[in-house]
Amino acid sequence: MRYQRSSALFRSAQEVIPGGVNSPVRAFKAVGGAPVYVEKAKGAYLYDVDGNTLIDYISSWGPMILGHAFEPVIDAVKKRAESGTSFGMPTELETQIAELAVKMVPNIDKIRMVNSGTEACMSAIRLARGWTLREKIIKFTGCYHGHSDAFLIQAGSGAITFGVPNSPGVTQGTAKDTLLAQYNDLESVSNHFKQYPDQIAAIIVEPVAGNMGCIPPQTGFIEGLRKLCNDYQTLLIFDEVMTGFRLARGGAQESLGVNADIITYGKVIGGGLPVGAFAARAEIMDYLAPEGPVYQAGTLSGNPLAMAAGFTMLTHLNQNPEVFERLEIKTKSLASGISSLLDKKSFPFQINRYGSMMSLHFTDQPVVDFKTAALGNNEDFKTYFNGMLDRGVYLPPSAFESYFLNDALSEKDIDFTLSAFEDWLNKRS
Repeated sequence: MRYQRSSALFRSAQEVIPGGVNSPVRAFKAVGGAPVYVEKAKGAYLYDVDGNTLIDYISSWGPMILGHAFEPVIDAVKKRAESGTSFGMPTELETQIAELAVKMVPNIDKIRMVNSGTEACMSAIRLARGWTLREKIIKFTGCYHGHSDAFLIQAGSGAITFGVPNSPGVTQGTAKDTLLAQYNDLESVSNHFKQYPDQIAAIIVEPVAGNMGCIPPQTGFIEGLRKLCNDYQTLLIFDEVMTGFRLARGGAQESLGVNADIITYGKVIGGGLPVGAFAARAEIMDYLAPEGPVYQAGTLSGNPLAMAAGFTMLTHLNQNPEVFERLEIKTKSLASGISSLLDKKSFPFQINRYGSMMSLHFTDQPVVDFKTAALGNNEDFKTYFNGMLDRGVYLPPSAFESYFLNDALSEKDIDFTLSAFEDWLNKRS
């Protein structure tokens, strides 16, 4: 395929934008070459600046659950824009989307809009600390909750050691309050509670992890976190920036049958525009300013364009729950097809799948956490990514990212993808 224009644009971008991109994964560091520059998108397809058409399996990293340029969303944004793009004042639409979200999601009474998933997770942690009057939090290696300082922490030398900063600019003081545990390993979590029984404000977790590939929780893991939080009067935070309104109308809480204390949202709730949110029971949310002492604010929070897009998207999902069933069927079909082709070649692989999320790992060991995800053959993944790109299929440009399928994908698209994969596999082997 031709990517001359994309390559030229990337070179120009590197002169004025750090690394040439406004989010690091876009730089194609893990797969090589210049990133693809998009001209437009519609339904299941991306159209790049070089005239190539690509089947899209990232869906803008999740929010385009109904496909690109979904007409009701586009129409709602256009109509709203005609009345103004921002006021810094309340609008009725903010209440309408809040009422709808509360109706769709179990165990929440109130929700506050913010501008990104990072902001939602950052605010949720502050609220948990204010509510519990504790300072430490537990997060899991490989789970990403945005680029706030408290989340940019990597593991120390032992299971119960403090974390250390994962980025310059993150202070040791911040790091000491972030405890690292291993996803799908309850013992690593329990050890922290044994050492700090009265100091842990919250556990924050992706209930289905999406930043080390798609990693579903093993049986009893999420339930075990819930019990530990109950036992130690700690708040359980579900980071549903990816899973919220994607796995089900009520997100992971509904899908897994486990209630969290605070839930964070992004992606789907904005209908493709920059939106985040966090929600909880009334007693917790009422601890926020202006009603309570925990301060949180945002000039553009509840932006009318974003609210119009999000309200339209959530309304459609609420009225058409069969979307989630269709997405699961499509994802299962893709995963089964890839698995069948790899089995014929005796190629080492693992496919993880949950709802409309999945990932392919080139390893012969089950992928259940960050450590096992890191065992995948990155050279095979690099060849796979570029081979599929050359054949008209756009995948996540990192082995540590989940695929996100959208409802606009057709059986024909999946068949095309499997044919492209078979062709790549035959030439690879």
